[in-house]
Amino acid sequence: MIKSRSIVYTAAVFASLASFLQANAQSGGNPAFSDGVVKLGVLTDMSGPYADYAGNGSFTAVKMAVEDFSGQLGDKPVEVIVADHQNKSDVGVSIARAWYDVDKVDAIFDISNSAVALAVTGVTKEKNKVVILGGVSTPKITTDTCTPNSVQYIYDANALSNVVGKAIVRDGGDTWFFLTVDFAFGHGLEKTTADVVKASGGKVLGSVRFPLNTADFSSFLLQAQASNAKVIALASAGSDTTNAIKGATEFGISNTGRQRVATLLTFITDVHSMGLTQAQNLLLATAFYWDRDEETRKFAKRFQERIGKMPTMVQAGMYSAALHYLRSAEKAGTDAGTEVVARMKAEPINDFFSRGGHIRPDGLHEHEMQLMRVKTPSESKGPWDYYAPLSTVAAAEAFSPMVPGACAAIK
Repeated sequence: MIKSRSIVYTAAVFASLASFLQANAQSGGNPAFSDGVVKLGVLTDMSGPYADYAGNGSFTAVKMAVEDFSGQLGDKPVEVIVADHQNKSDVGVSIARAWYDVDKVDAIFDISNSAVALAVTGVTKEKNKVVILGGVSTPKITTDTCTPNSVQYIYDANALSNVVGKAIVRDGGDTWFFLTVDFAFGHGLEKTTADVVKASGGKVLGSVRFPLNTADFSSFLLQAQASNAKVIALASAGSDTTNAIKGATEFGISNTGRQRVATLLTFITDVHSMGLTQAQNLLLATAFYWDRDEETRKFAKRFQERIGKMPTMVQAGMYSAALHYLRSAEKAGTDAGTEVVARMKAEPINDFFSRGGHIRPDGLHEHEMQLMRVKTPSESKGPWDYYAPLSTVAAAEAFSPMVPGACAAIK
């Protein structure tokens, strides 16, 4: 049996009737919020390789957003539940169906696994609910499996590739070999990065794929070394990335030698796990850094008080996504899936995570990205002081344009 944990937040004072009626009027008189409650489900990796950068942190971030919103929509309380998909598509789909049919969940957040996300988006469209994806990079979400019910909120593979791939080729890294996790996420990230490398004048000398949650990278790293590529690119995330980097260090591969390791998706929790001695001078793309300005520091401090660590871009993004969902549902005056997503697309996003962001017709949230370098131990002034900013990449440069006709949901 699949179990989920539930926390309910009800505001001390109900929103005024006038405000509620106004929101309902804006939706054209649609019935307000079904089932007497607005229920958000955080479907994520609670125990596997992605738990550190998503997991309980994503759950906490969504709860924080609900609290900051006041805990209710109209006169209906907002409830937040969580479940572990175990990085298995069938488990994720079973949870989603049970949530939609039995628990009356209105929107699912995060997922942080591309294969699970692709499966859940289909169920979400069928049930006319909402899914807002966190650590999911596959471009299929906004092309082959595009729906009017889904939003890809943090990044996609094109954004990660555009920011990191171009920078490394410009820096002389013109021959690449990929170590790729063997499922949709890794495949998509390898393809988009390879395309960027080639378009920038570089060459791809080969690739090898490894299973999710691999501990020993010796054989894969030997193949990468033998290729003599200047760049050994990791199309992976979470513990797979940290294990690969630790293995590369043992093999004498560093970012100061003939070959360098490039991480296409790295989180601050990965750097914290590895330590600056191993992670120093890595280039990475991020949508959020806790020490960027006063707004990011304020949120990060509140988050750290609950979790004991700084938020990743996925966790910070899930706070922003939940708040944007609630505000949009309030303005739409309904929790009907396609109507809420349409309102989310119509409203600009301006907060500590997304400055001047917007959700495109295909469901991709475009916003600024940042190119960072991991500091050396001597540069860091203390715990979590890990990134040296290199550049802010505008949304139009970071995110590739929509492919005409690729999203069937656009009419």
